[in-house]
Amino acid sequence: MSEALRGLHLHFEPTSGIAGDMAVAALVDAGVPAKVVIEAVGRMGVRGLKVGFERRKRGAYVGRGFVVDVGGDGKSGRAAKKKAAPVHGHGHDHDHDHDHGHAHDHGHAHDHDHAEHHHGHDEAHHHDGAHSHRDYAEIRRLIKRARLDVDVAALASDIFARVAEVEAALHGSSVDRVAFHEVGAYDSIADIIGIASAVVWLRPVSIGSSPPVVGTGTVHTAHGIVPVPAPATAALLQGIPMLPQGEGELTTPTGAAILSAVVDQFGPPPPMQIRAVGYGAGTRQLADRPNVLRALLGQPLGEVAAAPPSSLLLCEANLDDMNPQLLAPLYDALLAAGAVDVWSAPILMKKGRPATTVSALVPSGAAADAQRAFFLNSTTLGLRVRPIDRVTLARSFASVRTAFGAVKIKIASLDGEAIGAHPEFEDCRRLAAATKVPVRSVMAAATAEAERFLRAKVGGRRAARKR
Repeated sequence: MSEALRGLHLHFEPTSGIAGDMAVAALVDAGVPAKVVIEAVGRMGVRGLKVGFERRKRGAYVGRGFVVDVGGDGKSGRAAKKKAAPVHGHGHDHDHDHDHGHAHDHGHAHDHDHAEHHHGHDEAHHHDGAHSHRDYAEIRRLIKRARLDVDVAALASDIFARVAEVEAALHGSSVDRVAFHEVGAYDSIADIIGIASAVVWLRPVSIGSSPPVVGTGTVHTAHGIVPVPAPATAALLQGIPMLPQGEGELTTPTGAAILSAVVDQFGPPPPMQIRAVGYGAGTRQLADRPNVLRALLGQPLGEVAAAPPSSLLLCEANLDDMNPQLLAPLYDALLAAGAVDVWSAPILMKKGRPATTVSALVPSGAAADAQRAFFLNSTTLGLRVRPIDRVTLARSFASVRTAFGAVKIKIASLDGEAIGAHPEFEDCRRLAAATKVPVRSVMAAATAEAERFLRAKVGGRRAARKR
């Protein structure tokens, strides 16, 4: 059964944030064999480092927890605070319902202060378990000499590098001297090697994520009290949409690094047949939400479309002295400049003069070009510009065959479930002209084929769910 989960779309839903251990646990809970993670961590050759899994209840949900333990003189940020949790490095998947607390006031397993500038000497550390920290140069050596799959090593190296580069920039040090200190060294190695091995085993055709919830307030770090998201997390999330909700730190630097390294696009799940769902549980109970990360694995319906921007600019002008024949060229110019939508409405201006309001939704990056198009192609002397947010359904594209030819259809989904499919009008108009039939005839045929397409793809799953 687990082999059938490979080559699908992977989607993270960090509505309670994301930490490295939660991501690993969510993928194993979804169906990645636990031994894939356990064996990969074991190949790192870190003396005494063992990992395992346990069942945890967080809020109303039961999820899987990823437990890290270090034998001998080592300590683990998570296992040290969960002494009752049995952890083994032999592939066992524990089904105990341990509900261990967390001493920190963060939302998840504490990998927050794992990276810190190494202010001490610059000697290399080669003895596993003999030092309280590991610098980035040593972790690179550990990965290089470990007998890891080449893709696992490459992905793990990329995630570690992202954290190290951010920390070096924040603290003014060289990348190699960034130290993964004490608690974080072992947890970070386990989490990052674990997620890399799980993702590579899945070999997803694409990876998406909803915007991560990062938390609010402040958090205690090795450098003092800092606002949430912590500096490293904020730097790793540059260019990524995020939601400041919840109490404390809910997205950690490791979680942010994972998202920045593996996610193709952020937004709602695309239209797909869900094949598996996994829940990765954090180490703490949250007051306002279940502390779990959900991972969805599904077969995409058609070709997944890029998520449209949710934050746009609304540019508008009232035109009372322009020939209406010039509206069409204005529309064309605005769309060519990057507007995602253009429309107009009749209005009455002062003294009862009839006029037209022309509106355009424009991504911020295309604002200057769109405004220039307004001024060059209309009679307006000024524009109203204001930011606007919108909520959109995820969409994908497929092709269906009709008696008139192939027509592209757009599939819309809510929470990963397809709720409708509609033919593309321009395809229908082109085929209607080629076959000399009314456009509505092609539209009707394409709509019928789109419905058949959806029934074939998702009808069986819906029927099974009803039973």
